[in-house]
Amino acid sequence: MDIVRIISAVLLPPLGVFLQVGLGLHFWLNILLTLLGYIPGIVHAVWIIARR
Repeated sequence: MDIVRIISAVLLPPLGVFLQVGLGLHFWLNILLTLLGYIPGIVHAVWIIARR
């Protein structure tokens, strides 16, 4: 299942975070990072998925 989350994190970072933690602080932070730049959103999403 982590492979699906990582692939979704690369394609759409907030979706990968949502699949991992739901509608929490990390989800909203990832949306903000993705809006500021796509790469920071991907890095944050992969970090959240790998950490848990």
